[in-house]
Amino acid sequence: MTEPVMAPEALARLRDLERQVLWHACWMIHNANHIREKDDVKVGGHQASSASLVSILTALYFHVLRPEDRVAVKPHAAPVFHAIQYLMGNQTQDKLERFRGFGGAQSYPSRTKDVDDVDFSTGSVGLGVAITAFASIVQDYIAAKSWSKDRPAGRMVALVGDAELDEGNVYECLQEGWKHDLRNTWWVIDYNRQSLDGVVREGLWQRIEGIFTAFGWDVKVVKYGALQQAAFREPGGEALRRWIDACPNPLYSALTFQGGAAWRRRLTDEIGAEPGVAALLSARSDDELSDLMSHLGGHCLETLVHAFRSVDHDRPTVFVAYTVKGWGTPLAGHKDNHAGLMTKAQMETFRARIGVAEGREWEPFCAVPEPGALRDFLATVPFFARGTRRFTAPALPAPGPVFLDDRELSTQAGFGKILDRLAQRDDPLAGRIVTMAPDVTVSTNLGPWVNRRGLFSRDRRADTFRDERVPSAQKWEFGPAGQHIELGIAEMNLFLLLGAAGLSHALFGERLLPVGTVYDPFVARGLDALNYACYQDSRFMIVGTPSGVTLAPEGGAHQSIGSPLIGISQDGLASFEPAFLDELSVIVDWAFDYMQRDGAATHDARTWLRDQTGGSVYLRLTTRPLEQVALRREDPAFRQGVIDGAYWLRPPSPRSRVVVAYQGVVAPAALAAAGRLAGRHGDVAVLAITSADRLNAGWTAAQRARRHGSRQAISHVEQLLAGLSRAAGIVTVIDGHPATLGWLGAVGGHRTVSLGVEHFGQTGTVADLHAHFGIDAEAIVEAAEVLDAQGAG
Repeated sequence: MTEPVMAPEALARLRDLERQVLWHACWMIHNANHIREKDDVKVGGHQASSASLVSILTALYFHVLRPEDRVAVKPHAAPVFHAIQYLMGNQTQDKLERFRGFGGAQSYPSRTKDVDDVDFSTGSVGLGVAITAFASIVQDYIAAKSWSKDRPAGRMVALVGDAELDEGNVYECLQEGWKHDLRNTWWVIDYNRQSLDGVVREGLWQRIEGIFTAFGWDVKVVKYGALQQAAFREPGGEALRRWIDACPNPLYSALTFQGGAAWRRRLTDEIGAEPGVAALLSARSDDELSDLMSHLGGHCLETLVHAFRSVDHDRPTVFVAYTVKGWGTPLAGHKDNHAGLMTKAQMETFRARIGVAEGREWEPFCAVPEPGALRDFLATVPFFARGTRRFTAPALPAPGPVFLDDRELSTQAGFGKILDRLAQRDDPLAGRIVTMAPDVTVSTNLGPWVNRRGLFSRDRRADTFRDERVPSAQKWEFGPAGQHIELGIAEMNLFLLLGAAGLSHALFGERLLPVGTVYDPFVARGLDALNYACYQDSRFMIVGTPSGVTLAPEGGAHQSIGSPLIGISQDGLASFEPAFLDELSVIVDWAFDYMQRDGAATHDARTWLRDQTGGSVYLRLTTRPLEQVALRREDPAFRQGVIDGAYWLRPPSPRSRVVVAYQGVVAPAALAAAGRLAGRHGDVAVLAITSADRLNAGWTAAQRARRHGSRQAISHVEQLLAGLSRAAGIVTVIDGHPATLGWLGAVGGHRTVSLGVEHFGQTGTVADLHAHFGIDAEAIVEAAEVLDAQGAG
């Protein structure tokens, strides 16, 4: 790099911003740990990890990025991000003063909790990196559709810690990106060569280069800053370059921490006798030599801008930017600096070097000599030119439930039929559904939908089997109009793609209704990414099947036990497990509306659920065909009960001494047991539970409201059980963990026995396994008789 990449005035302004951002990032952490009142738990804040990204973020946000670009900032650089947003007026001093405190700027950038313009939440390392690739695929998906608006394609940018590359989901994502011809994706690796507890292995950059090149990425190594490049052109400069390239990571870090005198001793001892080196070193003071050796490519604004500008294509690109962890601070280079904090004395030295007067620490431009010129410059920065960049999109009306008339069918097959019916419609909602599956498309009954709607790719691809006239039930065509995205066997990728597609309305201004299917036992494989998607308030439907031990011959690896508890505990996810097709039809129709809601977080006085906020939906379905029970599908009260979480299939009477409460595929056993118990044990009531999640959420919310003075607060489950005698007992049963329904007895103080599956499954028939785990009709009858005897005693 010999020619200037930008005007001197603009470069001067960027350097002012670099210094100002470094100050605010370090000061907000210092304030949180050493000045603000706190309890006895360390606040933390990663001053060193923040400092290593200051130059990169300055170059990107204030010069390179455009409004259509979307950015995931590595978690530990949150203070730098907040500082940048503060300078642009998108963050407040009050929240910076409360950084990592209640109501303050978040420890890691959060779409839902921060007030500044966060594109992607980060925090669970690796996931914020990978979601940018899937967001790019979603952007291409939208651009290919006839209904999309003409918007410029943005770059999906991730700022990545080098240690973050230890996360396996990053590499799963690379392979999926290669399959889908990924483009418009930049990853900038903060290659400071330090991890949480030490220094990374030698030669990591070569492994990075090899892996990314193999998957078609352009790899740009940004190693030397302008000062170093100029020094290399001096006599002795080539010897200095060779020494830098050969220097082990731990030694480079240690010398950086020790400073100019240590650099001089080491370089003099090892290469001082080579021609020109002595003069090169003697021409610089200790401070100047220290600046030279730490002026790596990742801390040189000219070098960074040149590297970013050099990309003249839309291929995915990774920048390996050499940096110093703790750059510009007294912590620079020390291997213990990951969680380290500047002492008060160190902060005063740092303050003096930056040039911030005491009492002016929070002023936006306290570290720059010409605030007016800097404000004028910021008014021209392209990335912020249009203000906040979060879009909205209108909700699409749900057309009403698609009811099926099959007399015997599984809910999984029923879901496939409902989607097939929707696929035959020419309405806006059907056009915005996008399905995806990790290699389980046919076995989760998405086949009919895909046959009608096709698979997505930017370019048309031939169906070779059809062209060769080979009979196949899957008449699948790939092309821009397709509405199914096929994935490899990686549940993390599924949930990351669902998360990206479920943010399409905010990221790209177009509404998508993402639907993913997965084997229910394998929901847990992608649980981190599922939680991450929900944390961002992404909107999607995940369909897990088969529930419980339904795949009895396949054994425990393909049987799900704890997934209902995931549905209950996961914030942002409404979980359902219907037994019958009419219930499923009502839930699916409601779910497409619920996924699009964005109302106030107020409780519904009828259920004490906060449904107007909307969210994502999880359906736990079964492959076991059930004989359908005549339900009141047109009755509004039935439909509302299904959505609220439960309804009486057989209501209690004053004579009822036993209630059988079930969820999901065990419905036939529950009904058979109730029939056998009737008469001898009074009028046996049957409670059909479609969502333990929503029943439990409403109940806990109502209890909380009553504690706070709202005595009229009564949840749906409390209303359902209000007429039941306190002497009655409840038997709960589910093909899943019994704790899913075990709390029901606490609602009204009823004696309860909870039946379910607590251990890894076995091979056998469904009947074998239901009997083995005690969730068949015989076990329900036995539990009910014990309860009734106890009540009579």
